[in-house]
Amino acid sequence: MNHEKFMKEAIQEAEKAYHENEIPVGAVVVCENKIIARGYNQVQKLNDCTAHAEMIALTAAFVYLGAKYLPRCTLYVTLEPCVMCAGALHWAQIETLVFAASDLKKGYDRFPEILHPKTQVIKGIMAQNAESLLINFFKDKR
Repeated sequence: MNHEKFMKEAIQEAEKAYHENEIPVGAVVVCENKIIARGYNQVQKLNDCTAHAEMIALTAAFVYLGAKYLPRCTLYVTLEPCVMCAGALHWAQIETLVFAASDLKKGYDRFPEILHPKTQVIKGIMAQNAESLLINFFKDKR
């Protein structure tokens, strides 16, 4: 798998969020080296605190595959998933989680047992790009 290629796609999703005044987090689900689902944060747009990029991408992947589990899929996301999203990844039985930037305040890594025991985790792919988007977003808010 070309992790940078797919993370670039997730960053493009995060840029959509940024331009819609949402916290810039984007995600893509890849199955058999093909993007099958995309998502970006839409909390403000949908007035839904659960409308995180990961949740939207997972739902689209379930619909695409007609399945409730994703054991052969990889989720690429620009920010470490929160506990809610990590729980959803557990239930989805996602094979691999690849994320760019760590989230020291709200990331799941404080409770790593939340993920499914078979889920592989790869951290830090294009972290600087994802962090720059987040830093610029919050700088613009101040």
